[in-house]
Parts: sequence; C-alpha cells; structure tokens
Amino acid sequence: MSTLPEIYAAKVASGDFHHDDAQEAILPEFERIRAEVERPVKKTWFRKSAPETVQGLYLWGGVGRGKSMLMDLFVDSLGVPVRRVHFHAFMQEIHSAMHVARQQGVEDTIRPVAKSVSESVRVLAFDEMQITDITDAMIVGRLFEQLFEAGVVVVTTSNRVPDDLYKDGLNRQLFLPFIELINQRLNVRELVSPNDYRQNRLQGSQVYFVQAGTEARADIQAIWKDLTGGEAAPLTLVVKGRNVVLPAFRNGIARARFFDLCGTMLGPGDYLAVADAVKVLILEDIPRLSRHNFNEAKRFVTLIDALYEARVRLICSAAAEPEMLYIEGEGTFEFERTASRLREMQDENWGQDDG
Repeated sequence: MSTLPEIYAAKVASGDFHHDDAQEAILPEFERIRAEVERPVKKTWFRKSAPETVQGLYLWGGVGRGKSMLMDLFVDSLGVPVRRVHFHAFMQEIHSAMHVARQQGVEDTIRPVAKSVSESVRVLAFDEMQITDITDAMIVGRLFEQLFEAGVVVVTTSNRVPDDLYKDGLNRQLFLPFIELINQRLNVRELVSPNDYRQNRLQGSQVYFVQAGTEARADIQAIWKDLTGGEAAPLTLVVKGRNVVLPAFRNGIARARFFDLCGTMLGPGDYLAVADAVKVLILEDIPRLSRHNFNEAKRFVTLIDALYEARVRLICSAAAEPEMLYIEGEGTFEFERTASRLREMQDENWGQDDG
C-alpha cells in the first residue's frame, strides 16, 4: 500500500496538487497515525486487547493553506472506521444525543454519548475546531477525555493555536483543562505555508454577479465546484438555543440563498456565528431592497457587517449592482455603507490575512 507521502507525490506529478514544502512536511504525521491505527489489534484466547493509545494531530494555520486537503488525503487512505465532520456539526449532534439521554433519566449524559461515538469509529477527523459557545466549552473536556480513554484517535484542523481556543470566553478558567488535554493527547503542528490556495483560486475571478438567469447560476456553480469539488452537507450552528442552518457547507465554504439567511428571524449573534464558522460565503439571489422588504434589508446589512469585520470572502448574485440594490425607502442612507462594503469585498485581495 502507498504511503501518504507517496500518494501526495503522485498527485503533484499528475497536476492535481501544487507542490508545497510546508504541506509535505506535515505528511509524516498523518502517515504515522495511519500506520498506527491500522496495526492489527492483538488477541488473547478470551478477548481482544484494548486499542493502543495513538497520539492524534492538531493541525493549525492560516486560511487556505491546505489543511482540509491534507485531511481529505488522510481520511481517504484509512482502512479503519473513520468519520470526518465539521466540529460545529459534531457538537450539535452531541447536544442532541445528551438531550435524549436526559429525557430517559440518565444522570451522567456524557458517558453513554461518548460510548456510542467510540463504538462507531476508530478515528474522528474534525474540520475547523473552534469553541465559541459556553455549553460546548463546559462539556468538551469530559467528552474528549472519555473518547481518548476508549481509544478514539482525534485529528483536527483549526485556524488557531490550542491556547487561543475559547479566548476571552465566559468562565474560560473551566475550559483550560481541555486545552491541557489537547496538548497532551494531540501533536500540535502549524502548517506554515506562504500560499493561500483558496484565495489564489479566486484571484482575478468575478465574485459579484448581477443576475442574468442561468448564466450567473452556472458561473457560481463552477466556482462552487472548483472550491469544494461539488460535495457538501448542511451545517447547523446553534446560537443561544436557536438553529442557524447553512444549506451547503464543505471545508469552510458555505452556500445559501438570500432568504435562507435574511428571510428568517436571525439577529447579530447569529450572523457573527456564521462569520466565525465560514471562510467563504456564496450568497445567491439577493433581491432589490426597499420599504417592502425592510426587515430583510436590515438583516442583510447586519450580515454584511459581520462578514466584513471577520474578513470572510463573499461571492454573490444580486438583482443589481451594490449601489442600485436599495434606492428608495427608509434606510437608503444607511445602506450606502453596505454598498461601499460590497464593492470593497469584490477586490481580488479581499480576505487575505492581514500583514
């Protein structure tokens, strides 16, 4: 069987990947984990022994450096039960399962949930580990402790070093043992590449489309397929007990229609959660705005503010150019700033890391 460095080299040779020294330097870590988890479990005459402890991996670095691509390569190479899932989605599932256990009268709801997860997978591969919700912060320590005890190997990507997880969060001192656990059980490696491949893919590309029927849809579909491979699944973010659903999501890239995000009763906190969870947002079918859809227009302004402050790359289709989207009714003056931001966000260098 080919090793991960060999698979990577073959992808480079075929033109599927660009060679990157920083990416290549991380591959031995993934190969070490692959080899260790696929080592046959020893058997005694009466039972299998427990899986040996395997050090996982916490891979962090800037947006677009290839963390998710390396994770794909790793997951595809495994011959053991593995699950790849966005961290937000995983935590939502955990909360739902704990709620069911609570209704059944279970006192320690984390234990059966962790047991269920550990019985279904040998490796958990997370995209975008980040903690923004206090309810997540309060349970991840015990949850992961039990997953590690059961032999689950965790591999995760993140945009921040472990010590910066849940930074400035409420009751953060209660979260610090989880950071210590991460540093103990996962090798922490930074992917230090000078290349932002996601940004480079959009370099010089049109990112704001005035709707022209099927043509604009086809152009946006081509961008989506180039960035994600066309594969996606919904991502549900839980914000203060409310569900915020992004209909299509993969590797930090989300796709939604205007009314998915602005036609429902969402507020600033919801849009901040969206901006925190995604690196690129494809937003389709932005209509003309006026007094007739004033509430939707206000939400759109709030969404754009959140995306702008978080430096999220925006690709969108709209009924008119930014300056012509909102031309009559209350709020036209305030919308001038939004139009200016929409124009600025079209710049090919928008969203690149500062400095």
